[in-house]
Amino acid sequence: MDGQTITAAPVLILLGPPGAGKGTQARMLEEKFGLVQLSTGDLLRAAVAQGTEAGKQAKAVMDAGGLVSDDIVIAILRDRLAEPDCAQGVILDGFPRTTVQAEALDTLLAENGQRIDAAISLEVDDAAMVTRISGRYTCAACGEGYHDVFKQPSQPETCDKCGGTQMKRRADDKAETVASRLEAYHAQTAPLIGYYDDKGALTRIDAMGDIGDIAADMGAIVKTATAR
Repeated sequence: MDGQTITAAPVLILLGPPGAGKGTQARMLEEKFGLVQLSTGDLLRAAVAQGTEAGKQAKAVMDAGGLVSDDIVIAILRDRLAEPDCAQGVILDGFPRTTVQAEALDTLLAENGQRIDAAISLEVDDAAMVTRISGRYTCAACGEGYHDVFKQPSQPETCDKCGGTQMKRRADDKAETVASRLEAYHAQTAPLIGYYDDKGALTRIDAMGDIGDIAADMGAIVKTATAR
């Protein structure tokens, strides 16, 4: 083994409040670099459906109305990272949420000679985010999306795509609800941002700009990570 360079699959973490575009950017990174997006919710549901040992433990806790422990989530993540499609690298979305989880994740990755190559923080302007999210609505018939400010239908209350006249808004898209979610995100995530900043793994990206520009910035980070 001496003299050889072992290139481990890159591991990236996406940080950002609701509506910052994490899902959109993760899908673009998946398509461009062959990475796999791993979200805590999807991991739990898949493990339960597959009936893995960790999945059975998670199901028992959830059926009892409890919160799945960090140990169980780490066990599920360990199983998932061992699957072949993760060989090109992964994007973690929604985990870790605390520094305790971050430390446990570091330990798990070290088992495989891996580490967090980049923690990407999608930075937003809170006031602008409230406007962006609270103004959203969709056509009840076809699901076409609209916005009070940025994308109104040609004819008021009439869908450009299907002609439907019933529009709907998500209950959690109210301005006060969005503001509360943003406040909670900043309070919960601030320690995590500091954790990865101290490790030199944090990169901040302005998430208020053009989707293509954001994708280009993130792509450059991935290229640097995969070159290590």
